Amino acid sequence: MKVTVDEAKCCGAGQCVLIAPEVFDQREDDGIVILLESEPAENLHATVREAAAVCPAAAIEVNESA
Repeated sequence: MKVTVDEAKCCGAGQCVLIAPEVFDQREDDGIVILLESEPAENLHATVREAAAVCPAAAIEVNESA
């Protein structure tokens, strides 16, 4: 799994951080997503998929074939 984020799309809702804090964080100044782990461990795949699914700005992309 390969994860990418589009900071320009991010609205700072923070749902990704609540769901998968091992993979996502937010910048202090504006709340924009920070990708901590672009290739998360297999045990985190389900939570990363959930974070991408609930992102209101669709700023998280998950490539399953990577």
